[in-house]
Amino acid sequence: MLLTISTEHKPATDLGFLLHKHPDRFQSFDLSFGQAHVFYPDVTEDRCTVCLLLDVDPVGMVRGKRRDQSFLLGHYINDRPYVASSFMSVAISQVFGTAMGGRCKDRPELVTTPIHLTVRLDVLPVRGGEGFLHRMFEPLGYTVEAVRHTLDERFPEWGESPYYSATISGTKTLSELLTHLYVLIPVFDNEKHYFVGEDELEKLLAKGGGWLASHPEKEQITRRYLKHRSSLYRQALARLVEEEEAEPTEDQESSEQREESLGRPLSLNDQRHGAVIAALRASGARTVLDLGCGEGRLLRELLQDRQFEQIVGMDVSIRSLETAQKRLRLDRLPDRQAERLKLIHGSLIYRDKRLAGFDAAAVVEVIEHLDPPRLSALERVVFEFARPQTIVLTTPNREYNVMWETLPAGNFRHPDHRFEWSRQEFQGWANRVAEQHGYSVRFLPVGPEDEEVGSPTQMGVFERG
Repeated sequence: MLLTISTEHKPATDLGFLLHKHPDRFQSFDLSFGQAHVFYPDVTEDRCTVCLLLDVDPVGMVRGKRRDQSFLLGHYINDRPYVASSFMSVAISQVFGTAMGGRCKDRPELVTTPIHLTVRLDVLPVRGGEGFLHRMFEPLGYTVEAVRHTLDERFPEWGESPYYSATISGTKTLSELLTHLYVLIPVFDNEKHYFVGEDELEKLLAKGGGWLASHPEKEQITRRYLKHRSSLYRQALARLVEEEEAEPTEDQESSEQREESLGRPLSLNDQRHGAVIAALRASGARTVLDLGCGEGRLLRELLQDRQFEQIVGMDVSIRSLETAQKRLRLDRLPDRQAERLKLIHGSLIYRDKRLAGFDAAAVVEVIEHLDPPRLSALERVVFEFARPQTIVLTTPNREYNVMWETLPAGNFRHPDHRFEWSRQEFQGWANRVAEQHGYSVRFLPVGPEDEEVGSPTQMGVFERG
């Protein structure tokens, strides 16, 4: 299966910087189900095209899978090696993960620059016809051209197939384009090659932040992405509706709504935020930093607690801050609420005077996104220069990864993670940092705890002596 991305933005060779793939090299990447190859057939100042060619190994594709096909050889006789499906989404996240995350070390200004991009997918299985293809991409600002293929040219009486060569064009940042493709490609054929669990729900909400809640086909996208698992897509839709609608005040929320929210199963992200807020509240903090605030999910919960009189969210990604501003509806908040919250752009590896003087700081699922050599810079910024009374820090527990059915052995939970620590490694790091900077630290599990591998998230609460 083949995906091409082209641009005529000048200089078009900027595409190589954004993708972190040099135009003069043919590169191959090993995946759990085959190989992905990246090459540039067209490289000039006026036009640049990159190709992502996926070579699926039919044996590797089904290794370890349950026999749940509709006929005995269904795992081996199918279209998966030849069409753009969830295999392509996985390849995009693993091969172009840095670009999808909106990072470009050499040319950071390019990340937030919308450029005209054209994508061609050969071929895309569309269960729902060409109209469905248009309904998916056009609300996001793309133009769509599609050519449908016959089942077999030698037997025209067999009719048309569900396969299309699709061309999608639009002026977007590359990160936006890759994110849209990542979410929507497996939606078209209503199928995924791996088990869909709660981690897929979190992935959908993370990747769909800022656009999925307002998409007119959000229900169809959610149902198909989560393989019609009702417990998952209902939870996802409920959380998307929360994004789309203004937050109700405590007085406006009815008892029925409260009962419904109490009955809704908590995701790991909800449990993580609940644990962090509980620790912040117990510290007595009035002024709080959310360092690496992302798209504002924790900020929204902090804003609902009147104990926190001043809240500042900081992130290195301008795009994430823009999404947070929309999610929090800062322009619609009452003046007293708006005065409590501020968003700032900044990096956790550079000293920043704006971070000084706060009672507490939350560093939630952030450190694992840093290259290990940069951790020492973060330690000084947070523990030495900002130096709040309380620091609440969470990070994944690598030992728990064996519990995720969809995570291949040895892989990290997110393509942008630079490392993931065991409990012993995290506690060793945290104890050293605490001793060096005059803090004490205690450790708490977050999420379901297994006797052997612990909990999925590990949390350290640092208190300054």
